[in-house]
Amino acid sequence: MSCGVGRRRGSDPALLWLWHRPAATVPIGPLYSIVYIYHIFLIQSSVDGHLGCFRVLAIVNSAAMNMWVHVSFSRKVLSGYMPKSGIAGSYGSFLHYLFGLCFIGLFSPQGCLILSDELNHASLVLGARLSGATIRIFKHNNVQSLEKLLRDAIIYGQPRTRRAWKKILILVEGIYSMEGSIVYLPQIVALKKKYKAYLYIDEAHSIGSLGPTGRGVVEFFGMDPRDVDVCMGTFTKSFGASGGYLAGRKDLVDYLRAHSHSAAYATSMSPPVAEQIIRSMKLIMGLDGTTQGLQRVQQLAKNTRYFRQRLSQLGFIIYGNEASPVVPLLLYMPAKVAAFARHLLNRYKIGVVVVGFPATPLAEARARFCISATHTREMLDKVLEALDEIGDLLHVKYSRHRKSARPELYDESSFELED
Repeated sequence: MSCGVGRRRGSDPALLWLWHRPAATVPIGPLYSIVYIYHIFLIQSSVDGHLGCFRVLAIVNSAAMNMWVHVSFSRKVLSGYMPKSGIAGSYGSFLHYLFGLCFIGLFSPQGCLILSDELNHASLVLGARLSGATIRIFKHNNVQSLEKLLRDAIIYGQPRTRRAWKKILILVEGIYSMEGSIVYLPQIVALKKKYKAYLYIDEAHSIGSLGPTGRGVVEFFGMDPRDVDVCMGTFTKSFGASGGYLAGRKDLVDYLRAHSHSAAYATSMSPPVAEQIIRSMKLIMGLDGTTQGLQRVQQLAKNTRYFRQRLSQLGFIIYGNEASPVVPLLLYMPAKVAAFARHLLNRYKIGVVVVGFPATPLAEARARFCISATHTREMLDKVLEALDEIGDLLHVKYSRHRKSARPELYDESSFELED
């Protein structure tokens, strides 16, 4: 768990700081002055690498420093991992934040309507605001709220003129980064088809971590990728690199390449980064001749289930879907946020992301864990044991159903039975 401070919901800087205490951003277990000066046991990081692909960092020799790497990269994403009709690769080292910010406005100019989930990532929120389109918010993962907005939009049209909207775009995430919840994709796709809208999904946390082979939320629900008009994601998490991608129909991608500011003004992705993504995709897809990728996807699912179940048994309140590797642990009281992080860091050398207002509602402060396939059972147990003790110390075990990992033992002979 790398260290972090409260920030706007969903913003994800590459390096997080906890009151001037740095933490490494690669979950590889105990670190002994490798990069930073603190010995910190890590369980999560901002560039978390759910599948641990940072361990297969590609070493690109001088012969690879040319255009074929980029051509191979685009074809690899297009042909295998994202089976869409077109792909827009990352134009330079654009972070996930800027990637969403730059493209949403091209889909929804003035005269269009954006229906956005109330807990969307900050990049999606700002991208929608900068687009010039009208924005309406529906309740988090609430299909009834979304349908009401869709129905009203079609019935009443644009304000004042009552003309029909040029386009209606539904904006959601695969896994919500601060909630750990998974989008209700089948129901939303059904609404999208019923009301002739468009669907845009941000798969930053879900790509590489959901589905039998890690292909994201579409595979998780067993749906056709063509049901989603635009798939966007990042290479900084499951792929252990930098940049992002955007997939869709070929005509859509060609339009983006011609009109996007990031295509015109940004620099190309460096060959080492592109090669790292190619190697990671080959590993996940099994094209490297091994089953390591499939094993990591399965191990991530096991680690996620185990960690979530144990936290619930210990008496903590956690948010999100059981299959989500993003695990928010509710602390609620803002005064306990700093104490929670500092005690874990000082006593157990465990860095943890804590998030408070304004990134969350004032009374819903939390700690966020992102599980990785490279976490061993010993690592998870060490963190769970520390959380159990800190939870008792700070009284943050709010669940009514609790089962401590450290049960108190009593001498039965000392009990006196009442008549």
